[in-house]
Amino acid sequence: MLRGSPLAEDAELIVSELSANAILHTASGREAGGFHLALAMSSRVVALSVTDGGGAGTAPKVEHRDQEAEHGRGLGMVSAIAHRVVVHDSDGGHTVTAELLTDVRRGGHPC
Repeated sequence: MLRGSPLAEDAELIVSELSANAILHTASGREAGGFHLALAMSSRVVALSVTDGGGAGTAPKVEHRDQEAEHGRGLGMVSAIAHRVVVHDSDGGHTVTAELLTDVRRGGHPC
């Protein structure tokens, strides 16, 4: 859906990080686990949401780790790329939504 969009690479990285977090840190990574990915687009915003399978006990949060840490920097990277990141409780798990602005007002291209 974002093929050719200047936001495609950022969106791909965000989906990769949020999906990996769901698999690594929640029931989504268990044998019968799964997660839900949603994409919503308008002329000004692309919203990417991943809902995990629950079981983590705590909500995802940005952790400030050393640059050489092997884990714990993904959500921080998503927060640096996205205009806004929101975490919601969702059916025993959590939904993390990252929003990218299309920047139409400054001459950017809508998706």
